[in-house]
Order: sequence, then C-alpha cells, then structure tokens
Amino acid sequence: MKKATILFSLFFTTILSAQIKGKVVDIKNEPLSSVSVYLENTIAGTTSNDNGEYILPLKSTGNYTVVFQFLGFKTIKKKISVVKLPYVLDIKMIEEQFELDEVVIDSKENLADKIIRSVIQNKSKNQEKLKQYTADFYSRGLYKVKNAPKKILGQDLGDLGGGLDSTRSGIIYLSETVSKIAFKRPSSFKEHIVASKVSGSDNGVSFNRAEDVNFNLYENTIDFGAEVISPLANYAFSYYNFKLVGTFYDKQGKLINKIELTPKRKNDRVFNGFIYIVEDDWAIYGSDITITGAQINLPMVDVLRFKQDYNYAASEDLWVVISQIIDFKIGLFGFNIDGRFTSAYNNYNFSPIFDSNTFGKEILSFAKEATEKDSSYWKSLRPVPLTTEEVTDYIIKDSIQLVRNSKQYLDSIDQKSNKFSLGDLLSGYRFQNSYKNWSLFIDSPLSDLNFNTVQGWNTGMGISFFNQLNEQGKWVRVSTNFKYGFSDKKIRPTVNFTYKWDNLSRPMISFSGGNTTAQFNGKNPISQFMNTINSAYFERNYLKIYEKTFANIGFSRELTNGVNFSTTLEYADRKPLVNTTDYSARNIEDRSYTSNDPQDATNFTPSFTPHHLWTWSLGSTINFGTKYLSYPDSKITVYNDKYPSLYVAYRKTFGSGDSDLHSDLIVGQVRQRASLGNLGAFSYKVKGGLFLEQKNISFIDYEHFNGNKLSVSPSTNYLNHFNLLDYYAYSTNDKFAEFHGEHNFKGFFLNKIPLINRLNFHLVVGAKGLFTGDRKPYSEASFGLSNIGWGKWRFLRVDYVISKGGINQKQSGFVFGLSLFN
Repeated sequence: MKKATILFSLFFTTILSAQIKGKVVDIKNEPLSSVSVYLENTIAGTTSNDNGEYILPLKSTGNYTVVFQFLGFKTIKKKISVVKLPYVLDIKMIEEQFELDEVVIDSKENLADKIIRSVIQNKSKNQEKLKQYTADFYSRGLYKVKNAPKKILGQDLGDLGGGLDSTRSGIIYLSETVSKIAFKRPSSFKEHIVASKVSGSDNGVSFNRAEDVNFNLYENTIDFGAEVISPLANYAFSYYNFKLVGTFYDKQGKLINKIELTPKRKNDRVFNGFIYIVEDDWAIYGSDITITGAQINLPMVDVLRFKQDYNYAASEDLWVVISQIIDFKIGLFGFNIDGRFTSAYNNYNFSPIFDSNTFGKEILSFAKEATEKDSSYWKSLRPVPLTTEEVTDYIIKDSIQLVRNSKQYLDSIDQKSNKFSLGDLLSGYRFQNSYKNWSLFIDSPLSDLNFNTVQGWNTGMGISFFNQLNEQGKWVRVSTNFKYGFSDKKIRPTVNFTYKWDNLSRPMISFSGGNTTAQFNGKNPISQFMNTINSAYFERNYLKIYEKTFANIGFSRELTNGVNFSTTLEYADRKPLVNTTDYSARNIEDRSYTSNDPQDATNFTPSFTPHHLWTWSLGSTINFGTKYLSYPDSKITVYNDKYPSLYVAYRKTFGSGDSDLHSDLIVGQVRQRASLGNLGAFSYKVKGGLFLEQKNISFIDYEHFNGNKLSVSPSTNYLNHFNLLDYYAYSTNDKFAEFHGEHNFKGFFLNKIPLINRLNFHLVVGAKGLFTGDRKPYSEASFGLSNIGWGKWRFLRVDYVISKGGINQKQSGFVFGLSLFN
C-alpha cells in the first residue's frame, strides 16, 4: 500500500511539472483573463484565469510554438525550446489595431450588411462541417458579492457560507465541473461528468452543465431564459443595425472583420456589442456581446455579457469554440452580485464512432466518485488555474464545512433561531433540529384568518412535523389542523401523513382524514383570500362549500421517464351547509348575500341530501419527448416544448347505497407551451371527457369548470380558467370539452411602434371555448398587455375580454392579473 501511495504521488508530481505556465498581461501590466493559450496547429489548450495566470500541459520537452489569442488583442505566436519542465512563459499582449481601407470608407454600400448576409448564406455549410464531435469540457461558476446587506426583507443573511470578509464582500459560490461531451446534429447531446466540486459543500454536486451553455450564434435564437434573436438569424436585419468598425489579419493570415451590433429598437430581445467574422470562410471568429435583464424579462439581472473565442481546425477546415465566458450582474434589495461562468473546450474529435446507444434519454450522468476527487486530481485536470482568491475560498469553506456540520455548531445555530419573537405571532413559529434534520412548525392563526358566509370569520391552528431521513430524497411529513368558525361555532380537525422514498422515481404515499369544508368545484377556483375581500367588503359571496368527513389514501410515482402515475381512494360523508351570517364591513345598499347553493342563489335551505360515497381515481401524465439528468442522488426530467403533454384519468364513485349517485368519468387533456422564436410563445390546453352514463348524480361529482366573476385573474396560468364565466353555470354530468389558447407576441409587434416601444409591453391574444352536451357553447376572446410595470418590476397584466354564451349571453370587461412567466 505504501509503495502504491509513493507511485501515485510520483505520477501526479510528473503531471504537474509537465507544463508551460505563466501570466498574460496588457501593456499596462494589467492581467488579462480568458486568454486562449494553445500549441500551434492544435485546438487543445487552456485559458487564463482572472489573474491572467495559465497552465498549459505538455507531454514532453522539445520545440513548440505557443499561441496566445484574445479578442481585441494581437495574436502572439511564441517559439520556445523546452528542455526542462515546468517552463515559465510570461506574455504581454498589445491591443489589435483595427484598420479600414479607403475602399471601405468610400463605399456607399454597407459592407457589414454584405458580410452578415454572406455568413447567413453559409451558416448551414459551416454547421454541417461540425455535424458531430466529442470533446473535453470544463466549467467554473463564480458568484461574488460586495457590501452585502445583513438582512433582506427582515431575514438575516448570515455570512453566506463563510465567504464574506469584514466588509461583507467575497465569494459566495464557487463550483467546477469536468466532463466528456458528445454531440451529433441536429440536437443530440450527451455529457458524462468525471469530476465535480463545490466550495463548502459536502456533496460536491455542481449544476454546471455543458448543454446549458451550448450557445450557437448560427441558430436563429439563443435561450438565455428567453429566446434572444441571434445577429446571424435569418431575419437578423429586422432587428439589428450592423457596422464594420475594423479589420485585422489573424495568425493564419485570414482577414477578420470586426462588426458592431446595435439594436434597431431598445427593448427587442437582441444583443449589443461586437461579432468577428472570418472573410471568405464566412464563419465566426469570436463574439463579445451584451444584453440587459429588461430585454429578456429577468428583472434581477442588470446586464449579461456573452463572449466566445473560436479556433481554426485545419484538418476539418472549420472554426470551433475553444472558450466561452458568461458574465452577469444581479441586483435585488440592495444585494449586488457579479457572476461569471467560464467554459473551456479541449481535445476535440471530429470523427467519433457513435452507435445506437450513444444518445438516449439520459443526457447527463456522473462518474462513480466524481464528487470525491482530491486536490491533486483537480490540479492535474483543471485547464484553467485557480486564482489566489479562489484557492483561499476552497480552503476556508472546506474547513468551515467540517465545523458547521458538527452537532455542537448546528445546536448553537438552532438555539438562536428557535427563540420565539413577536413576528412569529404573524408568520408562525418554527423549531428545528438541524443535526437530526427535523423541524416543527406552528401556524399563526392570524395568517389563516378568513371570512365566508357559512362559517363567518374563521381561522386555523396548524402544526406540522418534517423529517429529512436521508440525502436521497427520503422524508416524512405529519401535519394536523384545527379550523374554527366563529359564526357556525364548529371546530373541524384534519390530519395528514406523507412519506416519500427517493428522488429517482419520486414515489410518495399519503394518508389524510378528518372533518373539513370543501368547494363544490374540487379544483378550488376561488381562493380564501379573494373570497374574504369580496364577501366582507363587497357582499359578493361566490365561494360555495359543503362539509365532508373523510378518509383518503393516495399514491404517486414516476413509472418511466416522463410518465407519471397517481391514484387516490377516498371515503366521504357529505353534508350540505347554509349561511349562518350576513356580516358585512360596509353594508352596501341594494346588495345582499346569495345562498350557499351553487345551483340556486335564492335557495337558503340545504342544497342536497346528506350522503356518503367512495371515490376512486386513477390518472397518468405522459410527457412526450422528455429526457433526463442523472445526478448522484436524484433524477431530473428535461421537458421538450416541441411535444405536448397528455393526461388521461378515470374516476369512479360507488358504495353509497343509492346507485343513482354512482358514476364513471373518463377525462383526457393535452397541453403544450411552444416557443416560436422571434414570434413569441404559443400555449394551449384542450380537455375533454364524458360520463359513461348520464345520471342524476350529486352536484359535487359533476364536471365543473373554473370560472371567474372578479376583475382579478384567479391564477397566473391563464389556461386554467375562463375569465368571465359564472362559476357553476356550465357544470355538467354529460360529455364536455374545453379549449384554452393564447399567444404572447413578446415584443414582435409593439416594439416596432414608435413611442409605444419604449414601454416594453407585450401583446397577448387569447381564445377560449367550452362545449357541453346539454348547453349551447360558451366562448371568449381576449386582447391583453403583459410585462407591465416599472424598472425591474414588470409582472402585471391586463386583458380586455369579450364572451358569448352563459347566463348573460354577451359580456365584456377588463381582467387584471400577474404575468410572472413572460
């Protein structure tokens, strides 16, 4: 064993010494980060870090030509004779002198437009050259904060993992990933992570993924949380102005054109900056472009910078990405973060041998013990050296981690956080044992205070216990709640138990029971909060509820990737409820409460005969085209918006003693949200079903549709409700179908209208339809604006809706809501 350890140490010592290393600076001796460093006639190399330091591995001594390439600076070729390793080579780079000859200056034609057109015409050919490859991929994620506040919204931030100094500045997140990637056109991608590291984390799982940063400017759009229009899109001239600002010759003697990009309209989803194009090859040489958070609807992001460096692979006559940087600034509640994700590509193989098993549904996997590599391994593997600050961060946080995982430390933290404060009277009180991973939470009755005409003012006292049993997703939750109505003077207790096995197929079983009130529409179209406001202050009691004493068991899990299964069995004793109060905070004249009968607003007697019933439901969701990421302790499904999601379900009611109450219902639903590039996004949902036999069943078991009688949208998902439909006007025990569709044009139309484009509003149009076997159809059309707000806060939406059908036949009005996902 000792001999093996010695050999192991000698092996790594040899690797670490077999290198060229040094520092790259400019003429002012300022370090240059992200400089590409590689041997001539290869595309294998490294990248300088934030301090300008680099390490270039070598297999042996000899004569070499080292190339230093950096956008905006003259490429340097340095011939060296290496007789001893390591070899130190420091470099000073000079900014590139861009030139424009007289022909270009005097030309009446915009030569930049001509160059971009040539690239667009040749981009299919350039992409086809890179139809498949394998490569080594390295990624580093870094978040730094300066002058961090001690609290945000009253919550203590602490020291953010131990990365802050006395000025509350420093690194708050640092991670690295080394992986093997494989690609085949048009979109097959696979990644195998061989090493993963997170500063201060004991599991070491970094979420840096190669596919997440696989940005291709040859495509029409690039996904930066929103579809950003590429300067090389087929329709780029509708969004960009191009200007040739200079030319220079690279190390191969190829003419490089530096082209400035400026948006035609400020708020379009487009870049600013520069793109470098190789003359005659009409390929990308590099890019240095930016976009603001306002343009991509990410209010926390101030600005995002995207930089790529390409290198020429002579054997394949193509240009490939060798390094990439994504810089961003985030500002929120006085908390300002500078972030950077650095990526380096190495050891390209453009003629890999793929078989039928190379690309499948698994697109990410981890090597065994990938998160357990020691520092010697990382030194031998890391293509971009750490800065002194990053080295210090690893040392400090890894040592802090050992302390902070100890029982003594966790108990001391809990002792402080478990102290009761006056704020807990409103938000609730939490007691936790961090060392044993359990917590107890007691709800505040004040936070659960509501009003309805059946219970009057009512509130609840809830207690929940949660225990995380392991890191693989095994946990248990037990909760109980006691609801009390001050008008009907009745207490209704419920209890719930939920147990989950793991994070792979995510199996979960739950038991619940007790006495509660429930809406006739089990989809709960009216929130307690909105009903409280509309009842107590406007005397509009739209909420209709009944009482049930029940016992329920449910089970769900993923059967295979993208296919989820669930089933429930419930016994319920149902009883009607009537109004017990006419309290109103305002006592509006000529207005009074309606009854608690959803079918007859004037019926103040019990709306149905008490009965008991068993309900069994079985459902499955099939997400087509899905793939998945395999992490050491979990699996994450990756959805594909090119394919819809299908839901099918069967529900049976039985065991009441009255066969007229028994029913069988079959339901199917298809939904999808598809990105359409510069045209925005289209979303739809189609749902239909039928009762196998039309019978006079309980109204509770009818198919109900989510209506809305408020001027406020009940949900941020506009596919889940109708805007002007009465809540129970179309409830049916017959066949039915409903359709919801809307298209958000983003800035496609409004950003082209002068003055209006300054508002950065998004046009949204929608249509809805409802068809049942016993009524005339109901339909809605809507025209709205989303992304309304100020500064970073653009989350409001307003729609003008026109409806036809229903009780009032024709209606129209404005509906206000939120647009959290633009």
